[in-house]
Amino acid sequence: MTDAVLNAPVARRLRMPTGDLLPILTVLLVIVGIWYLGAIRMNATWERDQAARAGVELTLPDLVARTLSQDRPVLPAPHQVAVGLWEGVTGQAITSRRSLVWHSWVTLSATLAGFAMGTAAGILLAVGIVHSRSMDQSVMPWAVASQTVPILAIAPMVIVVLASAGITGLLPKAIIAAWLSFFPVLVGMVKGLRTPDAMQLDQMRSWSASRAQVFLRLRLPSSLPYLFASLKVAIAAALVGTIVGELPAGATAGLGARLLSGSYYGQTVQIWAALFAAAILAAALVALIGLIERATLKQMGLSR
Repeated sequence: MTDAVLNAPVARRLRMPTGDLLPILTVLLVIVGIWYLGAIRMNATWERDQAARAGVELTLPDLVARTLSQDRPVLPAPHQVAVGLWEGVTGQAITSRRSLVWHSWVTLSATLAGFAMGTAAGILLAVGIVHSRSMDQSVMPWAVASQTVPILAIAPMVIVVLASAGITGLLPKAIIAAWLSFFPVLVGMVKGLRTPDAMQLDQMRSWSASRAQVFLRLRLPSSLPYLFASLKVAIAAALVGTIVGELPAGATAGLGARLLSGSYYGQTVQIWAALFAAAILAAALVALIGLIERATLKQMGLSR
């Protein structure tokens, strides 16, 4: 009886993953089912037209089979995207320009550079805003206004202006990524640095703490949960900015280039494979930030 009671929490922990996965798998199956139905419906017109020209009458099973195996479908089926993604990752050497791994690395390098620039700018501006009322009243409205301009309008201007100055390659894309990523960091960091209440600040003053000590011992530790939450948003935004930056200049490398070439030649499977590669890359980057967050907060004794 005692062993059963002691092992009950362990059994519950072992059952929890299955219980948590069931709703996720159910939603995933529903999405895949809807996707298949959409692929059949959207690709059926082409097959009916081809059959009518050939004087062939298609049965429903034949129609379904053909709509799910087209070379250039309007909407690729999930298994076609999976095959395209697998071939793009494992079908050739990672140094090949046809490899999704190579294109992902090109996009990742600009993403990380832009994320670093945006994070540094966001943190520095946040520190200035919290400690300076004039910066709060002047910089913060401009930071908010900067995010109201569509990135699709900014990206071509940045690419063209920097290209006219002889600056091409990674830096223009990194600047666009930084433009999108600095704002979440700025807002989250300002919120986090302002988390300590008046009583905590008064206690630090009663200990004759300097402004730097208040920042390092109170404001900064309080801001870390907000900072890491903002970093997860910022890293995903930086990836979007990099891909957008690869589009207007007709780039030949990066996931944006794969999207462009796929649209030029009607390779919808290639387009969807590149989109899924970008989604997987974003998920991996967010997960990495999450791991760093847990390790950092645990080290500082702030984890739950």
